[in-house]
Amino acid sequence: MTEQTDQYELIELYLEHILVIKGLAKKTVQAYTEDLTSFLVFLKEKKMDVQKADEQIIFLYLLLLRSKGLQNRSIARHMASLRGFFAFLLEQGLMKHNPAGMLENPKLPQLLPKVLSIQEVETILAQAAEQDKLGIRDRTMLEMLYAAGLRVSELINIKLLDFDPQTGTLRVWGKGSRERIVPLHYSCMKWLDYYLQNWRGTFSPLSEHIFLNRSGKALSRQGVWKMVRKYTLQAGINKDVSPHTLRHSFATHLLEGGADLRTVQILLGHSDITATEIYTHVQSDRLKSVHERFHPRSQKQDF
Repeated sequence: MTEQTDQYELIELYLEHILVIKGLAKKTVQAYTEDLTSFLVFLKEKKMDVQKADEQIIFLYLLLLRSKGLQNRSIARHMASLRGFFAFLLEQGLMKHNPAGMLENPKLPQLLPKVLSIQEVETILAQAAEQDKLGIRDRTMLEMLYAAGLRVSELINIKLLDFDPQTGTLRVWGKGSRERIVPLHYSCMKWLDYYLQNWRGTFSPLSEHIFLNRSGKALSRQGVWKMVRKYTLQAGINKDVSPHTLRHSFATHLLEGGADLRTVQILLGHSDITATEIYTHVQSDRLKSVHERFHPRSQKQDF
């Protein structure tokens, strides 16, 4: 077994660990695979063993990424991949310390999520008005995206047994195969029941998924994205709206209505509440905008 093979076997062990033991999503594991493979190629050029890597060689690697035009967010992801990999090697007794543990992530700009107003959401929902199988299906999907704050991957993977009409709840499988139960409001329940009872069968189902394409199979992410974009354009809304925009709007509107942050975290399926806290910034920006527009002394005045 060559030294180079050993290096890649270490990566395989780590990837198996985060996939099976930690339960990370396959998409995340794929990103880690690409990042770590890139790092091993760099080490090979430097004729260095991964178990002898130190802070200096990692710093040089990050400089290389920067020189290739990678932005802070991409570099931060590479660092997270390396930090987790070396932490694993440390736990396995294959390294004496984590050379990536003390390096700081590049500062990332806080990108606030794009949010629709309640009226804009209502206008988009109203566009799916055709009384045919595609129109009813699309309206039901739009209602569910906004009613439950679903990720598009969660929406397309919902199956018949995940919906409980007796309790009005939906079982959702989120990132890392984490399960959560979310309630559906009356309007969404009405559309979902109407679709299931009268229209889903017209797709000649070949799958247990609730939402189907013309061939009776599960929808793709791209199909849902195109559907949302179609109705946004029909609504005359000049914004870059995606399925995730409805998720952002769901969270923001709940907070604006008085929901507490912890509840919104549970409904969104965030493992860390800091991921949910970004919506409080959106709410604060809106409050500030309203204050500046309507407070009688908000306009600039001379002393």
